[in-house]
Amino acid sequence: MHRRMLRQAGATLIELVVAIVILSIVVTTLMILSSQSVGRSADPMLQEQASAIAQAYLEEITQKSFCDPDFDVDSNPATPLDCPAQCTSSVCTGACRSLGSAQEGARNLYDDICDYDGLSNTGAIDQTGTAVTGLDHYSISVDVVDDATATLNGLTGSGGQAARIDVTVTHPAMADDVRMSGFRANY
Repeated sequence: MHRRMLRQAGATLIELVVAIVILSIVVTTLMILSSQSVGRSADPMLQEQASAIAQAYLEEITQKSFCDPDFDVDSNPATPLDCPAQCTSSVCTGACRSLGSAQEGARNLYDDICDYDGLSNTGAIDQTGTAVTGLDHYSISVDVVDDATATLNGLTGSGGQAARIDVTVTHPAMADDVRMSGFRANY
């Protein structure tokens, strides 16, 4: 009888191997789920930072003039022309841009929304041209749309009345880009 009790209290080698296999499958599954969760936990932070960068760029651009303040179609300072009144076509690609307004050479000199068209930065850069520490893995691009697709409550880009500003921010670890758009009207 004593022998029977010992046998019932112990586990066979097969039972021990099966228990170890099941335990290792459970532990492996938990480790995989945990590593995926940790890998994705940075995603919301990156998305939020990308949104903040896009918003900062968009705010900077929309605070600038719709038309170039230096606009002077005849290049005569004695007879300056009023760009908002003279601009009746696309502000960045039409007559307003080609007749008397200029693309500024450096971002700290940008004085109108068209100066930002085509801007591409690797790493977030402030409006003075200084790189923002810790944001060097983000890429930012700006597109100023002033054609017939840029319409705002009846105002059109092709009529020199409005422009849509698209800011796109990317990061290698983000699955999707962050894109923000805003409008600037000619007033």
